[in-house]
Amino acid sequence: MNILALDLGTSSVRGLVLDGDTQPMPGALARRKVNLAIGDNGTGTLSGPDYLASLIECLDELAAAGHLHDVDLVAVSAQWHSVLPLDRDGTPLGPVLTWLDTRPTPRDGAPGPADPDDFHQRTGCWWHRNYWTVRLPWLREQSGSPIARFVGLPEYVLGELLVGAPMSVSQASGTGLLDLGSLRWDDEALTLAGARPQELPPLGELEWHGRLRADRARRWPQLAEARWSPPVGDGGASNVGSGCVDPSRAAVTVGTSAAVRLMQRIPAGEPLPRLPERLWRYRVDHDHVVTGAAYSSGGNLFAWADRELRLPQGAELDAALALVPAGGGRPADPRFGGDRAPGLAPAGTGELRGLSFGTTAVDILAGLMQGLCELVAHDLAVLESTIDRPVEVVLGGGAVAASVWWRQSFATALAPRPVSHQRNPEIGATGAALVALGRYGDAVELADIGRTDELVLPTTTPPPHPQYPS
Repeated sequence: MNILALDLGTSSVRGLVLDGDTQPMPGALARRKVNLAIGDNGTGTLSGPDYLASLIECLDELAAAGHLHDVDLVAVSAQWHSVLPLDRDGTPLGPVLTWLDTRPTPRDGAPGPADPDDFHQRTGCWWHRNYWTVRLPWLREQSGSPIARFVGLPEYVLGELLVGAPMSVSQASGTGLLDLGSLRWDDEALTLAGARPQELPPLGELEWHGRLRADRARRWPQLAEARWSPPVGDGGASNVGSGCVDPSRAAVTVGTSAAVRLMQRIPAGEPLPRLPERLWRYRVDHDHVVTGAAYSSGGNLFAWADRELRLPQGAELDAALALVPAGGGRPADPRFGGDRAPGLAPAGTGELRGLSFGTTAVDILAGLMQGLCELVAHDLAVLESTIDRPVEVVLGGGAVAASVWWRQSFATALAPRPVSHQRNPEIGATGAALVALGRYGDAVELADIGRTDELVLPTTTPPPHPQYPS
């Protein structure tokens, strides 16, 4: 049995074929870049129809190369928190709001939750612009047309491919509208969102599996009989793909954005541990939760620096970074895209300090990367307080997989904890496949974990840096 794993990310959409042990099949990867609209006003949107077209191109490419034969199962990892307004015919009434969009604000005079802490404990979320409790009223105010219903990006895309596409409990937990214990829409959250259940996607049942629509099955006959599993939030999938499936190991994932997360087995209906004010909690599936903190900056920091600072490339960049000690670089606030919940800093909060005429582009890049390491280190300590013991850390995601220096900086910032890294850059897709198979117990064994003590030796003696205030 082969598995088609889809990763519905923010910067790209990818499809890859895995064997029964979730190992990639040679050459069976298709990827399309996503055009994300980003503005200084906090805009972070993408086109739903264009995104769907990119996914279809990936499937066409895999089919044309003969990679979809023997696929019995389709697993999906998808970004959390997105929302798309639709009219009565299911046509989008605007772009998809992604997690990166910081524009939504509560309506004037809106009271918020009656008991904010109780609301946080029930939903794992806050009354915040990242969640549908604030986003839906804001979208109604912005829309020039009546909105019939709201979906997330996964429900829109899969709704165009499958016979039916309910919202998985994993995706629903990222809306801020779900009671994490009962796995039903929370009444107070619905009131805050000004939404009725019929305006939201139906919630998927425990044993739900999807099938291709007849017209899509004619296009990809190899997938006509394949079962489609419920989409897993990308953070939860990344934890599983990193082998971080119990409280002994925390995952630090750096893709487009970044997050630190701890996973626990807590079936629906069982009491949930108390959630610190700083942290969120979402569902991976009906039996598992993931708790953590997220940041709007990650690999996008490197992408910005590479675009604007004329960085050296490839081995030359690695050698230049090796001249900067782990923990070095210029002091920086990496929050270029503002805060993720619960913070309220707007887009454009990033800062660079201590610059001089001797400062190099690599110094700036190193400072930005180190700034993220420090944010993660602070929140990891909060996360450890929920289990009263230190944890091991596994680094994952394409951004840290590509940078030895960043891995070493994380190891320094997170010391004395043991820190390793997952060498597989497709941890989200692999994790979604393991969730679909129910193979949590195999996640640690299958994870391709490496050490963080690799060395990239400098080729020259670094010049002295001028002193600057901290």
